[in-house]
Amino acid sequence: MRLLNKLNQFQRLWSPSSGEPQQVTVAELAVRCFCSERHVRTLLNQLADTGWLQWQAQSGRGKRGRLTFLRTPESVRAELMGRVLDKGLHQNALELAQIAPDKLRHFLQPFLGGQWQNNVPTLRIPYYRPLAPPAPGFLSGRAEQHLSRQIFSGLTRFIGSGSHPSPDLAHHWQTSPDGLLWDFFIHPTLYWHNGERLDTAQLELQLNRLLQLPVLKELLASVSSIECPHAGCLRFTLSQPDYWLAHRLASYCCSIAHPLYPDVGCGPFRITCFKDNLVRLESFDYYHLRHALIQAVELWITPQFFNDSASISCLHPVQIAISQQEKHINLRPITNQISLGFCYLAIKQCGKLTPAQSRTLMEMIRKPEIVSTLPLGDTLITPSTGILPGWERPEWESQGTAELPKTLTLIYHLPAELHAMAQQLKCCLAAQGCELEIIFHNEKNWHDCQILTDADLIMGDRLIGESPEYTLEQWLRSDPLWPALFSPDACLRLKNMLDEAQRSDSEIQRINHLKSLFYQLMYDAVITPLFNYRYQISAPPGVHGVTLNAWGWFDFADVWLPPPDSQ
Repeated sequence: MRLLNKLNQFQRLWSPSSGEPQQVTVAELAVRCFCSERHVRTLLNQLADTGWLQWQAQSGRGKRGRLTFLRTPESVRAELMGRVLDKGLHQNALELAQIAPDKLRHFLQPFLGGQWQNNVPTLRIPYYRPLAPPAPGFLSGRAEQHLSRQIFSGLTRFIGSGSHPSPDLAHHWQTSPDGLLWDFFIHPTLYWHNGERLDTAQLELQLNRLLQLPVLKELLASVSSIECPHAGCLRFTLSQPDYWLAHRLASYCCSIAHPLYPDVGCGPFRITCFKDNLVRLESFDYYHLRHALIQAVELWITPQFFNDSASISCLHPVQIAISQQEKHINLRPITNQISLGFCYLAIKQCGKLTPAQSRTLMEMIRKPEIVSTLPLGDTLITPSTGILPGWERPEWESQGTAELPKTLTLIYHLPAELHAMAQQLKCCLAAQGCELEIIFHNEKNWHDCQILTDADLIMGDRLIGESPEYTLEQWLRSDPLWPALFSPDACLRLKNMLDEAQRSDSEIQRINHLKSLFYQLMYDAVITPLFNYRYQISAPPGVHGVTLNAWGWFDFADVWLPPPDSQ
């Protein structure tokens, strides 16, 4: 990229005086720019022609000329960024951004939001942290889970705010009367993002591979085999009925990638760039369902957005803004809702705490002032009133306050708000004569946490997906939290209750069973929700179709931009 090299040289000329006029010889400039004197003369003439500087040479060998700067490297870089982004050359923009990553936020600001670039409607979103490459199977980050849904397809999927699975790669499915055979009939014309025709045998291979993953082995424990009886059908044979199966296959964990290329799917968007500071998705022309109106989505990884209070482009991981610098004054929340997901406190059973002590602790932590006085702001969280809206939270008859043990151990993981909650709990217990040891597990989940069973108290975050009741069933069935709370026998009883529920072909009965189960868990002081988040998306005028989904993001395929002004 010649412009990049020219900008590097301009920076070298600028740096010694920070832009002040210089009296300097051609030989000194050649050393500074790592080139010959002849080449530096050519460079000076080129930079003068572009209007970046003036060079007044003095006749005579070794004479000092006057170097005057008309532009700053920052203004030049911003101009070049705009030029390449307007042409849709995001790779060139990425190279320019790598020159000064600490100033990436400043240069990107004018180009964020929704814009037509080189006749391509493009949505640029700043994001506060690097993203892990999305892939089928378990993903810990909310953003990665959302991207997985945009890139990959499964046999079924949740569409919009619907809580029931819809067809995806499967055109439709049917179930045998005993619930043990499920036939999924595959769309006849499907393509991978690399242009290759999809073969049903590839789906069979990939789904059988997914069954070997520990989390999915628990989730799909009732699946005995997956086979391809003919080219247009996948058959699931179950050891016992599981009427959650279509829901399970619609979760991001069961999305399907190409057998040879883990980043190639057949969803509505394909990956064209996945780097530490830029993720670019482009709409897939041969997608088999509804096509997107937006043609490109870019996530620019700019950690400064998260910590810079002067910027409102990434207020918090659950409060996303799509913004442009000149439209900040018009940036407004266009959609918001209380998350169904919640942060929770759980108590280990048969540990230090007796049932009476567990109930005393839960009663203390459920007082409204515990959450309302956290130093987090009332626009970010709201105290929980139940596992899900409308699910009753049990109340206990007053039986007095039980004295707590002298010491307890708390283990908690991200999100960051649980740091404040842990300190709040420590102070509350200290007032009761109980010293709380706090251990932070710096991850977003409990997978591979070797010390989880050492905890008396556990705090974490539970994301809730499009089908909230099914998500809770999945949580009980496959999360490492529950074996850490219960004895093996109690875990087996829990699994048997879940198996009993999944055998019912009535969704109402399955949901009522889960509601009763969680009511009992809360009544026994095993777990209580602490607070929910306030999801919010803000956008400037001109970005349409943004609607919050269950994960606090929005479906990229719904977004559209009005055509650019022809004038």
